[in-house]
Amino acid sequence: MRHNYRCPLRWSDMDAYGHVNNAIFLRYLEEARIDFLALRAKESEEGSVVARHEIDYKRQLVHRPDPVDIELWVTEIRAASFTIAYQVKDEELVYVRASTVVVPFDFETQRPRRITSEEREFLERYRDGAEEEAVAA
Repeated sequence: MRHNYRCPLRWSDMDAYGHVNNAIFLRYLEEARIDFLALRAKESEEGSVVARHEIDYKRQLVHRPDPVDIELWVTEIRAASFTIAYQVKDEELVYVRASTVVVPFDFETQRPRRITSEEREFLERYRDGAEEEAVAA
């Protein structure tokens, strides 16, 4: 299963050429990731931090009033990290393919932690290993 997020484009996202600035895509990925992880709806002292981003820019996204779709899924679940893949796209056009390695984190102890069985169960529902095209394509 995949999670879909409709990301609004803001006027301030635009560069001098009228395109969405490449650095802004990191914020778009963050918004989609937060929307996805909020599906767990579990308040805790534990959260997660980003260990790595990889972004492959495919084409320019021209600023417009309509949102862009961000599709995300889980490609790998390890003992103490998981990888999320994304496509920022419209129906037929892919603007960005990306992946993020996320590390569960205990904010009270300020240390990384292992993925709990509940978290693993949640992530497994969004695992889509057959489509690891996020950055490879």
